[in-house]
Amino acid sequence: MAEGVARADGTAEAVAAVEAFPFPERSRLLEGVRAYGLIMAMWVRSTMAYRASFAMTVFGDFAVTAFDFATILLMFSHVDALGGYSLPEIALLYGLSATAFGLCDLLLGSMDRVGRRVRDGTLDTLLVRPAPVLAQVAADRFALRRLGRITQGLLVLGYALVTLDIAWTPLKVLMLPMTLVSGAAIFGAVFVAGAAFQFVAQDASEVQNSFTYGGTTLLQYPPTIFAKDLVRGVTFVVPLAFVSWLPALYVLDREYPVDVPQWAAFLPPLVAVGCWVPASLAWRAGLRAYRSTGS
Repeated sequence: MAEGVARADGTAEAVAAVEAFPFPERSRLLEGVRAYGLIMAMWVRSTMAYRASFAMTVFGDFAVTAFDFATILLMFSHVDALGGYSLPEIALLYGLSATAFGLCDLLLGSMDRVGRRVRDGTLDTLLVRPAPVLAQVAADRFALRRLGRITQGLLVLGYALVTLDIAWTPLKVLMLPMTLVSGAAIFGAVFVAGAAFQFVAQDASEVQNSFTYGGTTLLQYPPTIFAKDLVRGVTFVVPLAFVSWLPALYVLDREYPVDVPQWAAFLPPLVAVGCWVPASLAWRAGLRAYRSTGS
């Protein structure tokens, strides 16, 4: 067990102790995955103890997120196209972004609670446990009800794939699962970076949500309806366009509204890795800079 002990007036020693905790048989990554799995399983068992309540909350999540697509349907009751895109084409954009975000929200949706933990001092409890703090924060209050969001996104995606007349190729077929996994990873990096920012600005959860929940709403609509400066921003600055826009436009054989080569549609896995590197560094920096409330 780690020898460091957290003082009541500070947590620098606790952080050092946790980071130095020896894992002779497992790497830190594997230990983090194991800790995440154990905490997640605990919350799943707790949820399934009240199955009727679980079913109602899943349905509630499904219904609430379905209103987003209902808004799009309402628009198309008055127009035939939006930004030059038909309803099935927008359904493809919606399905990819909603499903990718749903996967990330299921796995990392608790990251926005970091600011609250910093304020009330409960983060100290996680620091003295022999497990990576990121895994503990991510798995805390694991909400299986978020399956409703994923289900709704998959249904819209299925509608789009059945309705659209796409000239399928092996690359386009592989593009869809790659897009969902990479998109969830990109959103995950944004979640972690936003959580790291909350070490500095403790009431910044809404700033994080503007890039996560706001980002998925942005991606549900075609890029042609937005100003090119905004499209460039979510392509080259915060690369949310790689979550759905670029891969979807490749599948649809459409041109991207800003100057981006066609092969960029195959970059989401690399972009996800590139996003996780600074997000991980930011998280470590935030954790090292954390000081206990002393409570």
